[in-house]
Amino acid sequence: METYIAALDQGTTSSRAILFNRAGEIVARAQHPFRQIYPQPGWVEHDPMEIWATEKRALAEAVDAAHIDPKQIAALGLTNQRETTILWDRATGQPVHNAIVWQCRRTAAICDRLKADGLGGAVTDKTGLLIDAYFSGTKIKWLLDNVPGVRRRAERGELCAGTVDSWLIWNLTGGRAHVTDYSNASRTMLFNIHTLQWDEELCHALGIPMQLLPEPRPNSEAYGAVAPDIPGLEDLAGIPICGSAGDQPAALFGQACFTPGQAKNTYGTGCFTLMNVGGQAVRSRAGLVTSVGWSVGGETAYALEGSVFNAGSTIQWLRDELGLIGTAPECDRLAESVPSAGGVYVVPAFTGLGAPYWDMYARGTIVGLTRGTTRAHIARAVLDSIAFQVTDLVRAMNADAPCPITTLRVDGGASVSDILMQTQADLLRLPVDRPAQVETTAFGAAALAGLAAGVWSGLEELEGLRRSQHLFRPQRKEADCAADYAQWRRAVERSRSWIENDV
Repeated sequence: METYIAALDQGTTSSRAILFNRAGEIVARAQHPFRQIYPQPGWVEHDPMEIWATEKRALAEAVDAAHIDPKQIAALGLTNQRETTILWDRATGQPVHNAIVWQCRRTAAICDRLKADGLGGAVTDKTGLLIDAYFSGTKIKWLLDNVPGVRRRAERGELCAGTVDSWLIWNLTGGRAHVTDYSNASRTMLFNIHTLQWDEELCHALGIPMQLLPEPRPNSEAYGAVAPDIPGLEDLAGIPICGSAGDQPAALFGQACFTPGQAKNTYGTGCFTLMNVGGQAVRSRAGLVTSVGWSVGGETAYALEGSVFNAGSTIQWLRDELGLIGTAPECDRLAESVPSAGGVYVVPAFTGLGAPYWDMYARGTIVGLTRGTTRAHIARAVLDSIAFQVTDLVRAMNADAPCPITTLRVDGGASVSDILMQTQADLLRLPVDRPAQVETTAFGAAALAGLAAGVWSGLEELEGLRRSQHLFRPQRKEADCAADYAQWRRAVERSRSWIENDV
């Protein structure tokens, strides 16, 4: 009887479920979007109950679409938008507030105070991160300080805190498991990546009671089983939940980047470049961060990472806010209709700039407009901006890593764009390798669960499942690419000086 693995892929804009067979092929999938909530400029929230409802619905629909006996599902793995933070009642399961999303900048002032207090060195030494509103720790602090009665309830042990992995596992197990995996824990600014434990000093500095936090666990082991009384999932009761990783390390794992020096970039709402650096954490000197990639079979792999806050979301902005395109694929068609962006540069710093700049106060900028600029030029400049930002990350990574990246493996929604991938190869002067199976994030979660359940024997078998679909090689003249990149860096400086000049 054929065996399947179910993967939940809970992203920033939608909840998905995908069923894979032992060959790593997709058998069925379902997806549901959910609301993006913007209470004020720079703030981003999600409704945790909507996240759970859409993910539960997607899982039920995917299993139904597969036309299989649910007993054929050997395990369930999950992957999630990282850093997004939820607090909920331990007894009722009701959130105390909307989730604060990873993109949200409301805690920038808290971060400034922590830096002024001299906490930056301890944060980097212990967590591999920088102090930034991106990470979960200051989001928890904000909820404790700003939602009435929450701090007192937390101190009485009545609440749970967690990232989206913890929220989903808690709900799937009927409240029996309050856990997180090492990769998600390493993005909180509260987790010592060397000891793989919550750090008491950092929790105290942020005023976070440690009893709020979930138990950190390896990425491939049993956390619990689907509870028998979940409406809509009754047929899945008893299936073990035994794989979990944040979306970016899951994609690194799904891309079979098991050897130190291998790297991938995911083109999603943001862009995330990760390199496997092996069993020892590498401290960045070039504006990157270090996180746990995964811990499997008692061995931990660390990753260097650079994060871009706005990539695919910039295409959505063209569509939804500016109305310059009707659908996301139209951006490609428009961009291909012109030979270049015509001197236009878009810096999509809508929620500040991530690596390697880490500027919480930068804002989106368009420079180089002329009377001859058309929407096609702006569409081309938006795609260029994604490739420029990834180039920033790879350059920083090459400065930090023991050996340079020789090929960039790619995935995510925007990786289907041939024009974007070719632009990326040209700017990096590297081959860009797009796999046949682009659902690498979900497959990474499935692979972690499948290893724990014995579906796959080890990393070597998983590595054999990866196939390349297309290899993009540099074509454009290097001097032209270098000139464009220099202009991009000038545009970035304009975005960084905006608020400073406005004050």
